[in-house]
Amino acid sequence: MPEVVFHTGLADKLGHACVLLRRALRERRRVAVTADAPTLQRLDLALWAAEPQGFVPHLRLGAATAPPARLARTPLWLVDPGVAAPGCDTLLNLGAEAPPDAQAYAQLVELVGADEADRQAGRRRWAAYRAAGWRVGHHAATAAEGGRS
Repeated sequence: MPEVVFHTGLADKLGHACVLLRRALRERRRVAVTADAPTLQRLDLALWAAEPQGFVPHLRLGAATAPPARLARTPLWLVDPGVAAPGCDTLLNLGAEAPPDAQAYAQLVELVGADEADRQAGRRRWAAYRAAGWRVGHHAATAAEGGRS
């Protein structure tokens, strides 16, 4: 079973995702990010604007597209739910539902916002992962990380 780590209490999920993705890039890890299309669009823009000198190489991969072979080494992929990213072992979920292909990854990272609806959706995902026998970890965001004050 994959390991899942929840990051909870996030005031800015996209900002936290950008921090985690920059860290993954520095550590030479390959990560797929899944969410609904509007969230992925906002994340795409945030990755371009996060740091003026900090290029974060990433590509968007939709449900009806296949990645060109020459781009398969790209370390970060923004994918529609259920779309497999080439060579990624970590999946970062920004969506409200558990990704349908989560078991294809060695690690799953779940980001949960501070608002009540997101917290309830996160609790449902946590319970589903536990019921399925996954190892579940937790990281509560501090104020410095954009958590609730």
